[in-house]
Amino acid sequence: MNSEKILNKMGEIYSPLSIQCQEDFIANSKIGTFKKGDIVVREGQFSKNAYLIVKGCARAYYLKEGKDISDWFTFENEFMASIVSFFSKEPSPHYVEFVEDSIVFEFSRDTVDNLSNKHHDFERFISKVVTETMLGLCERLYTIQFNKADERYRHLVNIHPDITNRIPLTHIASYLGITLETLSRIRNLKNRI
Repeated sequence: MNSEKILNKMGEIYSPLSIQCQEDFIANSKIGTFKKGDIVVREGQFSKNAYLIVKGCARAYYLKEGKDISDWFTFENEFMASIVSFFSKEPSPHYVEFVEDSIVFEFSRDTVDNLSNKHHDFERFISKVVTETMLGLCERLYTIQFNKADERYRHLVNIHPDITNRIPLTHIASYLGITLETLSRIRNLKNRI
């Protein structure tokens, strides 16, 4: 795995990182591998690490009255963390689970703070990551509040065309705020057109 190539790609997506910054980031992070179903953060735990997904995907979810409710999916070239816990140093309100076998850069909150203080380009990079994440969550909130179930599904598939091949339909249904039966009806109507 070529770490510099991956970070250059991330720089194109978010904000470029200097060679020195990339070297410092590589030196202060580790390559991790996770199996499908690995849970790296549980509700009530403190999340000290974030993950840049190189290959694979992950999700954040809540358990409410024993029901699993997906809140967020991340794929290649995206970041996953228990955002609330990672940035506010509070216990996590949700779980973080890898949905596929995954390869990641794993890094700590201290790494973010130290590299942000040392490299302005890393500070811009993290700011862009957080901004993109927040915009995505705002967009998700808007679609849940104002779009019908079929519109929410189409919007999700437009953003992630292969999501139904990678994420179980039960997780997609809970993410969209609908039942699995409703999702099946929507998908059947789409397939008939």
